[in-house]
Amino acid sequence: MSAVPLPEIIAHRGNASEFPENTLEALQSAVALGVKFVEFDVQLTADRVPVLFHDADLERVANRPELVHELPWAQFADYSVGENKRFGNRYQSIRAPGLSEVAGALARWDGVTAFVEIKRSSIRKFGREVVLNRVIKVLQPILDRCVLISFDLPSLKIARVMSQARIGWVLTQYDDAAYAEAKALAPEFLFANLERLPQEDAPLWQGPWNWAIYEVRDLRTAQKLRERGARFVETMTVRGMMTAYEESKRQW
Repeated sequence: MSAVPLPEIIAHRGNASEFPENTLEALQSAVALGVKFVEFDVQLTADRVPVLFHDADLERVANRPELVHELPWAQFADYSVGENKRFGNRYQSIRAPGLSEVAGALARWDGVTAFVEIKRSSIRKFGREVVLNRVIKVLQPILDRCVLISFDLPSLKIARVMSQARIGWVLTQYDDAAYAEAKALAPEFLFANLERLPQEDAPLWQGPWNWAIYEVRDLRTAQKLRERGARFVETMTVRGMMTAYEESKRQW
């Protein structure tokens, strides 16, 4: 293994290979492992409470048919999100946290930065301004340690006007049109799915942004991305990535 440094690790939905995704337990685990960057998804419940949740419906993580946007917070918070399809009944007691709870935890985690992804299903349901207002209000005490990210480009433009928060655009395509949009927006971060990048080892677009590539699950890929210009890789396999890197250093 070549002596290429590992990019900075972003814990994708927390340490989601070992704990249910987007839970306080997954985030705490990543921080305990020494990660300084975490990512999680935010949706709004029916009564417009920001919660950590990825999908629009509860099927995958809770085995329920409801939509998160149609449930009031009190009811949503009562459902297990233990992902029993992955973990069986091991985490049956785990519930999805509200954004306010996670913001409180972040305030206690020195030096940890959070990438907060605002989901498009909430934007479609409630509108951009409503979602952004709700999220920014909760994050205000720690906004300097957060980066608002989204696939939805107009939301990021509005977020810049609403607040001083840093922003990150999650690309749907890696092409000339997206490059032009990125240059016009000049976000602090660009996120891209590994599978959407060109297969060759060409350098990533240069600009005022830092690159973060997801979902990266092995050390060799992470190191190649570092060589291409990615400062960050986003992974759910936090412990595995860090362990592989430490083992590789002993072989240099």
